[in-house]
Amino acid sequence: MAEDNVRGLVLAVGSSVFIGTSFILKKKGLRRAAANGTRAGYGGYTYLLEPLWWAGMSLMFIGEAANFVAYAYAPAVLVTPLGALSIIISAVLAHFMLKERLSKLGVLGCVSCIVGSVVIVLHAPQEAAPTSVQQIWDLASQTDFLIYVAASLSIVAVLILHLEPRYGQTNLLVYLGICSLIGSLTVVSIKAIGIAIKLTLEGTNQLIYAQTWFFMTVGAVCVITQLNYLNKALDTFNAALVSPIYYVMFTTLTIAASAIMFKDWSGQDASSIASEICGFITVLTGTIILHATREQEQTNTSDCKSSDSTLLDTAMASSNVCN
Repeated sequence: MAEDNVRGLVLAVGSSVFIGTSFILKKKGLRRAAANGTRAGYGGYTYLLEPLWWAGMSLMFIGEAANFVAYAYAPAVLVTPLGALSIIISAVLAHFMLKERLSKLGVLGCVSCIVGSVVIVLHAPQEAAPTSVQQIWDLASQTDFLIYVAASLSIVAVLILHLEPRYGQTNLLVYLGICSLIGSLTVVSIKAIGIAIKLTLEGTNQLIYAQTWFFMTVGAVCVITQLNYLNKALDTFNAALVSPIYYVMFTTLTIAASAIMFKDWSGQDASSIASEICGFITVLTGTIILHATREQEQTNTSDCKSSDSTLLDTAMASSNVCN
């Protein structure tokens, strides 16, 4: 594996470790804060005084920064699917640190993610390293990528202007379609920005070019739009349903956009491409299994609480009758 791919791999895996761990630390911080004040779910902000919560936020920031830099070294077809490792990290740590049981099916999901990630890493393409932001601009100006951008923005416009007012509150794919299409443009913009920053730090200043600032502007607009509609999706639908579907759609479209713009699979034989696709499908399957088991556990926990509540109400009623 080429040196840049190795750097991108290390950064992507490190990012997943930091982000996965951050979820656990933040949850432990929220639990401690809830024991000493109003829970965050009920409008409390005591977690802001909890060091564990801030430690989790710090790790998440470091993880996101590492993921940003990873795109500057490795192709999106390698970096993006490895984001699933953060789910494994959080699931395993939750099993030991939060006593949230990881079922046998959950273990199978973790194994599937790991196997798929290994297959992707072993067959990851070597990306040609641009030597200036102007070369990246030439890649972004290719006819096939412009067609992808035009098609994506046209679909997003239809989703926002026509479908969201009618079906946004009932069909999950409306919000996630917007997030995923815009998200794929976010990643290619961030990758362009990351390469420009890397070249600047190496001594070739890219900040003097208008193209660098254009990519920064596009990236900022895309991130804001993406977060806006992702928040709407999470607020409207079950998070256990949103997460796996969003991961599948976002990752698929991101890999497609990167492959079109940066020609990630150019020069690879059919066997390597097929192996990467199989690895990608394996990671997606593992991710869906993990989320499905978590949703089932949450449902079972909720049912148990409802059952306990019903039994308590029955006992109280019986007590009142006896009295």
